[in-house]
Amino acid sequence: MGGRPLIGVSTYLEARASWRVWELPAALLPAAYPNLVRRAGALAALLPPDDPSYARSVVARLDGVVIAGGPDVEPGRYGARREELTGPPAPERDTWELALIEAALESGTPLLGICRGMQLLNVALGGTLVQHLDGHAVAPGVFGTHTVKPVPGTLYASLASDAASDVPTYHHQAVDRLGEGLTVSAHAEDGTVEAIELAPPAWALGVQWHPEMGEDTRVMAALVRAAS
Repeated sequence: MGGRPLIGVSTYLEARASWRVWELPAALLPAAYPNLVRRAGALAALLPPDDPSYARSVVARLDGVVIAGGPDVEPGRYGARREELTGPPAPERDTWELALIEAALESGTPLLGICRGMQLLNVALGGTLVQHLDGHAVAPGVFGTHTVKPVPGTLYASLASDAASDVPTYHHQAVDRLGEGLTVSAHAEDGTVEAIELAPPAWALGVQWHPEMGEDTRVMAALVRAAS
């Protein structure tokens, strides 16, 4: 493997997907995720939803874990009732990714949550979510851009040199009550939580935006350095 860290990235599990002549159930992930892992200097291994009892064994073979973006977290996971604008659940993915997060935190394996992944990290540690907010998605299937501002003194601020930056974004849910041990490390201009993290010695960072859709590799490169 050329000495490059191996980064596991969680994936979708779709009951029906189409490509070329095929229409079958599929585990899938936008190619931008493994592309970003490679650009940051590591190798990507895709982790489709599986039996959660395997999570510790899987994480033990990895140098880092990414929980990717995707569907809304089932509200019952954080003790809430489903609201009208909350999307359909993905129970297999919720269960698998929560097990991966638990295994990564227990083992000290560096962990990065992207969009849904950040929200699920918060839920895994006892936090809650805002089930809908406006202004953070342009249109269905279209990424927008907005500005995020780091919180001084945080891990994310050290990666972003304390400077506000424009990031690719697409979401309608957000962190509400913080999970245990988490710190907010960036906000949007409207006050929405845009990054969360755990204090050292853990290396666990969540970002609400989609770094895989931009040119900036700093967040993924930081995970890869920690995984090295």
